[in-house]
Amino acid sequence: MIRTLTFGCLLGAALASPAAAMVGGAPEATGALGRALVTIVGSRGNFCSGTLIAPDLVLSAAHCVGPGADYKVVHYDAQRQPSLRDVARVAAHPEFDMGAILGHRASADVALLQLAAPLPGKAPLPIAAPEDPLAAGQDFTVAGIGVTRRGDGKSGGIARSAKLTATSRPGRLQIRLTDPAATGGAGLGACTGDSGGPALQAQNDRLVVIGVVSWSTGPGNTAGCGGLTGVTPLTLYRDWIARTAQSWGSALSR
Repeated sequence: MIRTLTFGCLLGAALASPAAAMVGGAPEATGALGRALVTIVGSRGNFCSGTLIAPDLVLSAAHCVGPGADYKVVHYDAQRQPSLRDVARVAAHPEFDMGAILGHRASADVALLQLAAPLPGKAPLPIAAPEDPLAAGQDFTVAGIGVTRRGDGKSGGIARSAKLTATSRPGRLQIRLTDPAATGGAGLGACTGDSGGPALQAQNDRLVVIGVVSWSTGPGNTAGCGGLTGVTPLTLYRDWIARTAQSWGSALSR
């Protein structure tokens, strides 16, 4: 789990002054990816990333949308001024285990949020499973709106992406990614606020969402960011996503 930040109001410093996302100097996410990423904020002071997978449907991480809180999606206008947009429904996968994610173990860390109305200027991306066979050295892209400096909420807010590589233990339950250019020190990777953001893969000449960001570590499995980025692949959860979307009347992007 990537630790959340606390701020006094939903449009606090982390959102009012957007600057960057992803540690390690990741570039800004543009094009289709930039148009699909959203910021999710909770009434208990957390913020996470999400991906539009239908005009009114956001895919995120289950640990981002715990019970007993209200959630909104932040929309930025052409002048980068934020406003809050209503979320009509929220569902976390019924098999999600918070304890597993806190321990960097695999769990069904997948959630859906249905918007009250589509967001102007945004467009969904399709979902898929990662291509088999999964193997060490495979490249994936992760993206999010989190902080570029751990502990500095003002450094979050603009969508950025990073190309990372699977370690020796990828699988259908969890994929661990690292920056191949980092040699012992901190590299590119997810950080606070990037939870729920997409992991993506190029399939059939298009970018598809194959998982969600669940947690991060610092170098050498220390606490922090810039080491490993843990991803929950959608392999086992696409059917639940499709069933939930259908029951809510949302049409997934294809």
